[in-house]
Formats: sequence, structure tokens, C-alpha cells
Amino acid sequence: MVNFITFAQKYNILLIHVNKDFNSNPILIDDYDYALPDECIAKYPLKERDQSKLLVYRNGEISEDIFLNAVSHLPEHALLVYNNTKVIHARLLFQKSTGAQIEIFCLEPLAPSDYALSLSSTEGCTWKCMVGNLKKWKQGNLARNISINGQSLQITVSLIESTGNTHQIRFEWHNSHISFAEILDNAGELPIPPYLHRKTEESDKTTYQTIYSKIKGSVAAPTAGLHFTKQVLDSLKQRNILTDELTLHVGAGTFQPVKAADIADHEMHAEVISVRKETIEKLLQHDGNVIAVGTTSVRTLESLYYIGVQILHEKVTPDKLIRVEQWEPYQQKTDISTEMALRAILNYLNNHQLTALHAQTRIIIHPGYVFRVIRGMFTNFHQPRSTLLLLVSAFTGENWKKIYDYALSHDFRFLSYGDSSLLLK
Repeated sequence: MVNFITFAQKYNILLIHVNKDFNSNPILIDDYDYALPDECIAKYPLKERDQSKLLVYRNGEISEDIFLNAVSHLPEHALLVYNNTKVIHARLLFQKSTGAQIEIFCLEPLAPSDYALSLSSTEGCTWKCMVGNLKKWKQGNLARNISINGQSLQITVSLIESTGNTHQIRFEWHNSHISFAEILDNAGELPIPPYLHRKTEESDKTTYQTIYSKIKGSVAAPTAGLHFTKQVLDSLKQRNILTDELTLHVGAGTFQPVKAADIADHEMHAEVISVRKETIEKLLQHDGNVIAVGTTSVRTLESLYYIGVQILHEKVTPDKLIRVEQWEPYQQKTDISTEMALRAILNYLNNHQLTALHAQTRIIIHPGYVFRVIRGMFTNFHQPRSTLLLLVSAFTGENWKKIYDYALSHDFRFLSYGDSSLLLK
């Protein structure tokens, strides 16, 4: 997953700082900084995904391999869990009669608020968006003519309401045979990370998606999964390592850099998660041997524990949105086991005849966090001063510096299109 600092600056995203309401030692973002030369940032992926380098961290020791051989470094009978979200072509360009170009960047659906319903809508929809060059769009609607499968239609967008520096944008078109997903696929642009300093190319439409992506909704790829190929997945089957999937749609918070000196003053964003009942059952069967693919999978899996705790404390009802708040893991001490929490979710789903758990999470994972579900993770190398680097540090302790020093001195490629690491307890 990427940290779109450039976008945050471009769109002047408003950051709301909220202090923790409990006492703890300050975690200063300056302590999670390092020098990242531009030449270490991978501008394009390797031609063969699984030939990327793999750093393996186990018991404080570092070794390296290539991703094709990742299976040989996994514990026996592990359960590998990945994020099946798919990046949408979220960026739409409109041109005013004056020649001014307005960029509308779709972040998350508002009406309908369900991703699937909004993307399948054929009668219009409303999304939370960022708007580039907003000062040139002072009033009136914007329109653009496009052609899809030989059918011509006009998209009209109107600004409904603004909150800070995000905006409610209404999209309308008059063709009941065309869905909003088709409009994005045909007229939108895939949003590659801005630090690549280049425009989206045709190849990015393939290389910036995981091979198992299928549920549309993200505005950034879960990039740890970009290294997987059919050959790697086949090797997992041969070693009897099971895989399963969940969904976390990477949303607006991706564009919020950590600007606060103390991480306590950084506001995490809410992200939509979905986990099938069968996945909960597999997690119970593999207690203590779960490996997450990417930080999005880590945050989803760890959020499950706190959802289970909420259920056991009778704080969850079918008519109420289930949500894990940012500081929830640090505000309460609990002796509830991971198994108890997961079984509580399973019982909740069975009692309410639900096939999947749908929720939101704002969880932040930083040094001091106690991991409840995962025992390891695949993850890329992240930007300095990012919440993703804090998550890595929470898992590896101060050894994150050792890991990153090794990667920098051994020609590992960094960020979204870069190389990978396997971090194991």
C-alpha cells in the first residue's frame, strides 16, 4: 500500500488531529525516518513478478531470496490470507469550455454507500471525491461525452457539498445499459502512486493489480500481493499451505501523510472490510499460524479480534455499524483469547444467519501493539514517517532499522513496485 504524500499536498487535504484519551509514552514520527534515495524507488515493476527480491526476517536474523521461492520460508500448515480488493479507475478528467481541466478523484461511495451497489448503478450515484483545480470550477455542472461499446453517452457531474477538502459529487448519465463501473473502466484513469513521477501507462492496468484481485473498490493497490504469480500459488498448494481471502478497500486515508510530531495526534481513516464466515472458521483452525499478505490484511485480521471483544461485551447489534476505532486496542486491557474472540464472531454470524462480516476499521498499529491473530506478514518496503512503517516496527521492534538498512545496502527496490519482505515471529 502506498502513501500518497504528493496527492495530499496537491489537494491540500485537511488533517484533523485527535488526541488519545489515555496515557502512554509519546511515539514521535521523527524516530521513524530514514533516508530514501530516489534511485531506490522502483518506477516500474519487474517483467516477471516473482523474480523480485525477498528479504526474510526470522528470529532477528535476515536472509534474502527471490519471491518465487517464498513458500520454502513459510511455516508448515500456515494459512496465507490476502486482500482481494481491485483498484478502480478512480480518476476522471473533465474540461470546461474555458479550457480549464478539472480532475475528480473518486474515494468512496456515499449513495448508494455499498461499493457493489454504487458501481453497478445505472441511474447515477454520489461519491466522496477529491477535486483538482477546484478554484476553476466555481459553479454549474461539468459534462463529458464518452463512448462505451459503441454507445455514446454524456456524464454530468455536480458538486453537492464540501467537507474540508473532500466533496460530495453526484454522477449522472442517461443510459440504463451502462453501469458506473463501466464508466470508470472506460473513461477513468488508474491512479498509480504520484512518487513514480509519470503518467499511468497501459501496462499499469495489469501490473498495478494483484492476480487475485476481484472486488472493485480500492484507490490504491495492496502492493504486497503484486509479487504473486500462478506459479507461486501453485507452489503453495504443493506444500499444502492453504490460502484464503478477505476484502479491505483502500480509501481516502491513503492520501493522509503523518504530519503530527506525536503519532497520538494523527487521525486514521475508516476503511470498509468484509470477511466471509468460512474465513473465520479457517482462522480458528490455524490459530497461531496465520500469515497476512500486506498491511491491509494485517489491519483487517487484527481488527477481527476487537470486533469479537465488542460482541462478547454486547456492543454489537445487527442494526448498528460495526466499527473498530483507532485507539481501541490501547484503551482496554482484556484477557479474552483470540479463539474466544473469533468464536464470538462465528456465533454472531450464525445467530443472525449472515454469510460474511461487514464492518469498518480505523485501527492504528504502532509500537506497543500486541498482535492477536497474525504470526507473520509479507509486506513491501514503505516510505519514511508513515503509519505503515510504524506497523512494521510494531511487529519487529527496533529491528526495523536493521531490516531497512539491509534492504538499502543490498539493492532492494522500494515502495509499490519494489521488492518484498517476509517478516516472521
